Amino acid sequence: MKPSKKPVSPKQQAEILAKLRRDAEIRQAGYRERALRLFPHVCASCGREFSGKRLPELTVHHKDHNHQNNPPDGSNWELLCIYCHDHEHEKYKLAEYLGETKPRELTEPSRMADPFAKLDGLLKPNKENPKQIRSTNSSN
Repeated sequence: MKPSKKPVSPKQQAEILAKLRRDAEIRQAGYRERALRLFPHVCASCGREFSGKRLPELTVHHKDHNHQNNPPDGSNWELLCIYCHDHEHEKYKLAEYLGETKPRELTEPSRMADPFAKLDGLLKPNKENPKQIRSTNSSN
């Protein structure tokens, strides 16, 4: 036996519509709606574009990780797809776990070898013939 649906009165319809409109205004005042109006619908990390049904996959990331910091110009926000957003937060969790102040990708990379370290010495002119650049092979 199916439960019978009661018809909605015009007064109830008006109340429901008013509540929906109020909720929509609150959402549009929220930082996600403002960010979607300010920025192109592209992930700032991987560059994928989002529109239509896929737009909910685009999220707002707070650059300073403070969700209360929502400036009207959007300077603390960037739009990231759900995958890049998860990756961004995982970097910070890993940095906290390792006791680092910043995630590794944001710190200065350490070089094991500098391929240009001796280039300056190789480009200095030869003392015997100033117009000739030093040769690396010993046959000259």
